[in-house]
Amino acid sequence: MLALEKSKSYRGKCTPNILPCRINHNGAVNTSKRYWNPTAQPDGKTVAYFRGRKLHGKTLKIPSKFRGVVVEKTERVASKVEVGGMKGADGRGEAGDEVEEDREVEIEVKVLEEQAGFEEIVVWGHEVVPDGMADPYVRGVEDWIAFAEGIHSFEVDEKKG
Repeated sequence: MLALEKSKSYRGKCTPNILPCRINHNGAVNTSKRYWNPTAQPDGKTVAYFRGRKLHGKTLKIPSKFRGVVVEKTERVASKVEVGGMKGADGRGEAGDEVEEDREVEIEVKVLEEQAGFEEIVVWGHEVVPDGMADPYVRGVEDWIAFAEGIHSFEVDEKKG
């Protein structure tokens, strides 16, 4: 399991940009308008130039029920959680063995440090706006949000009468 804690060096809000290239740097940079200056076009598209290449951006908003965070993995362990009742649906243990009583299992909880938060992500494509069906990042974000909504929602039964 994972626990999320705010970092002492929390940077506040940001807008992550996913570029269609590999940059051997991971972290914040001091950008200059000379090197990175995304602009909104009259037709509503976002355009930027990076190392002479024209990029088109697609902004993905994070729904209000969710929050986006930039995290950093740590080696710290928050605590151990005891979980009881590790029987399967058939009353058997994990390997199918008969289990006479519930057993307690300790689960290690690792800590992720929250470095920044965001409400939108910009995915960039070469010469064209990234397509929701073809681009793995656009599709991944949309699928993840749909999956999260599905597992965290519940049906409300209306009583007839």
